[in-house]
Formats: sequence, C-alpha cells, structure tokens
Amino acid sequence: MTNLFDLTGKVALVTGGNGGVGLGFAKALAEHGADIAIWGTNETKNAAAKAELETTGRRVLALKCDVGDHEAVHAAMDETVGLMGRLDGCFVNAGVPGAGVPFVDFTMEEWHRVMRINLDGAFSTAQAACRVMKAQFEREGVGGSIVFSSSGSAFQGQQKGEHYGASKAGLNAMMRAIAVEHARHRIRATSLVIGWTESEMTAPSFAYKKFADNVIPRIPMRRWGQPSDLGGIAVYLTSDASSWHTGDIITLDGGYSIF
Repeated sequence: MTNLFDLTGKVALVTGGNGGVGLGFAKALAEHGADIAIWGTNETKNAAAKAELETTGRRVLALKCDVGDHEAVHAAMDETVGLMGRLDGCFVNAGVPGAGVPFVDFTMEEWHRVMRINLDGAFSTAQAACRVMKAQFEREGVGGSIVFSSSGSAFQGQQKGEHYGASKAGLNAMMRAIAVEHARHRIRATSLVIGWTESEMTAPSFAYKKFADNVIPRIPMRRWGQPSDLGGIAVYLTSDASSWHTGDIITLDGGYSIF
C-alpha cells in the first residue's frame, strides 16, 4: 500500500525555520522524508538548525534571507530551487510580534515594521513559490502546497496588536485568493491559526505569571502548545494525502478559540 504521508523526493521550504514553530515544521517534514530548506536572518541559529535537521539524514539548505526585502526573497528562491531541484511545500512562517504599545501611540514606523515582515514578506515569499510551482506544473503536472502561519488575532481583538492582527487577517485573504487562482496549477494554499505555542516570540509573555495564570485556564487542554504539536499538520499538507484540500483555515490551539 502506498504511504500517503511519505515525503521522500519532496522538497519543503520553511521561512523562519531556524527555531520555534518553523523548526517544528521542518523537523517533522524531514523525519517523513522531505529535503528541507530553511530561511532565517540569524546565521548562528540557521547553522544550529541545519545541524539538527541533518541528523534525519535528509539534505538541508540554510540561507540567510530577510523576507521583508522583495528582491532578496526572489534571489533566495532562485538559489533554493537551483540547489534543491524543486519545491513541493512552502511554509510562509517568518513573522515578528508587535511592540505592545497602545494603538493611539502607534507610529507609522511601528506599523510598517510589522507589516513589512508579516504581510509584505509573506506576499513576496508566496509569489516566488507560486512562480516556481506553476512552472513545475507546466513541466511535470505537479504543483505544490503553500502554508501560511496565521493567528487567532486575525479574528479576535488583540489590544495593542492591531497591526499584528491585520497582518494575519491579510494572510488569510491572500491565501484564499491564491487557492482559487492557482488550483488549476495544482497549487494548494492553506492557513494555520496557531494558538499559544512555546517559542522565542512568546517566551516573554509566558514568563509573565499574571498572563500565564489568566491564559492557561482558557485553554481546554491546559497547556501551551509545543512546536512538535504542529508537525503532523505540516506533513499532511505537504503530502499527497491533502491533494484535494485547499483554501482552508485550520485552527491548532488546544481548544482556546472555542472555550
């Protein structure tokens, strides 16, 4: 019987793949047979993540790339595909948090700092991936899967995070448009609404006892998410098992959003 979740022969790219949620995606994908490319701006973290991923026996490429730089993204995509040979999965995961200032005190610099990475960077990455996957479909009849890391703040009011929430809502709208426009090229697009998961980004919040004491009781599973909790969905969305699944927003938050 064919193993629908076998990723042997596939190549997946994870932006922000050198830690946290992104590294969780990458590890699961590699463990199921995919060769991996990760992009990140911290070269020390890139090297450490590359070494960890290589223990799976898969090919691993780590590139320094600022996704907020449109030209750098397209150059990094060219280099990635040139070295890895193809692109079957693209996890548009790189992101930055808001600075936690009141909305009335937002500066345009703070607004654009978040949008530059979370939305503009996602656009550049997804566009570059679509170009590769469309050409791949025209050549081989095989497209690929593009997965966006979104957030519950796209739906719920996050005080002092208007720009962060807007960026994540924008990802969902862009994802659905890509799913419709590129279904003919066998390109699937999906958003993951990721709940409170342990990472460098969330560490300051989780270390604040009042925050933790208020949030944990609101999670029916009564724990923070771990990057490893996201591995299964990453494998599914890259695999042939999800060949008819597109345009969807999938929530992984331990039940937070329904309680």
